Amino acid sequence: MATRAATLRELSIADARRIAVRAQLLDARPASDLLTVVEHLGMLQANVTDIVMPSAEHVAWSRLGDELAFGDVRRAVEVEQRLFEHLGQPTPLEPLAIALRPTSLLPELLPPMRAWADDHPRVAAWVDDNRAFHDRVLALLRDDGPLPQRDVPDTAEWPWDSSGWNANRNVAMLLEFLQCSGVVAVVERVGAERVWDLAERVLPPVEALPADEAERRRHERVLGSLGLARPRAVGGVGEPVRVEGTRGEWRLAADASAEDFVGRVAVLSPLDRLIFDRKRMRDLFAFDYALEQYTPAARRRWGAFALPVLDGDALVAKVDARRDRDASALRVAAVHWDVEPAARLRDAVVEQLARMAGFLDVALALP
Repeated sequence: MATRAATLRELSIADARRIAVRAQLLDARPASDLLTVVEHLGMLQANVTDIVMPSAEHVAWSRLGDELAFGDVRRAVEVEQRLFEHLGQPTPLEPLAIALRPTSLLPELLPPMRAWADDHPRVAAWVDDNRAFHDRVLALLRDDGPLPQRDVPDTAEWPWDSSGWNANRNVAMLLEFLQCSGVVAVVERVGAERVWDLAERVLPPVEALPADEAERRRHERVLGSLGLARPRAVGGVGEPVRVEGTRGEWRLAADASAEDFVGRVAVLSPLDRLIFDRKRMRDLFAFDYALEQYTPAARRRWGAFALPVLDGDALVAKVDARRDRDASALRVAAVHWDVEPAARLRDAVVEQLARMAGFLDVALALP
């Protein structure tokens, strides 16, 4: 009797790569506008690290190019409120991450927010032990919000106990718990500092979907934005398939196709969802890459915040770059090639870096 694995449809590795690239809006088809892009991707992962540019802006720019101005992402959050800052798990396999999400997705995001305390009993127990602290913070925001985080006093009865860097970060821990639970929200950021208010004054009033329906939609959205994913990452939705040269089962999005694929060259954020899952990246693209921001300088291979380079359906290089604010320049220390680049590819990477510098309104300084 044939095994289940033997009966699954198998995709070529080339088709798998093209499906993944196309699903992330990184092929040659023009993207339409910021909100449409973020609704398809489901999120723009945010990061306060700004060695080249903020990750959310970088991910949006790599899809929209000259159609995006640098301030468009923050305007969508802080003025238009079409996006909001969300702290949650992008997939069941990932840790908590800060992301910008479309407010249009709130109906499917509210159920896990409302269940967050039940799913994280240790933090919920700490909040219960600090009920008076909890009530004082909410009363302060209700009366005086929005407030920068530094203006929220730490009056915790019981400090947060952790062996990591969160130890005794009581205000941050409480506010993040309340954010994950949908009670408070970030209004804006001033530099890296968050400004907080009650969620009811920041987010539009919407009706939450039933929990099962919301979960299904989230999984389908994640799979649609990735094209291919492991079953555990997407709750088992999609068509079971195999991928040439890889082990185990994958799930394929319903409308995913590699037909008529046309690629392009793109310089990506280290937090881009095409490469966020390093195992998936290695399985599909055989690309050797790691974010070396916290690696001692002497042990770095490619630079503190090296930018992966996509050429069609292949990851081909890392660009060691940083923004020099004093000199108003995007400084490129090196391009570390994984392939022997033809003149076409070298020129295309330089062109993309020049466009990036233009987006940042700085000069491009090449080695």
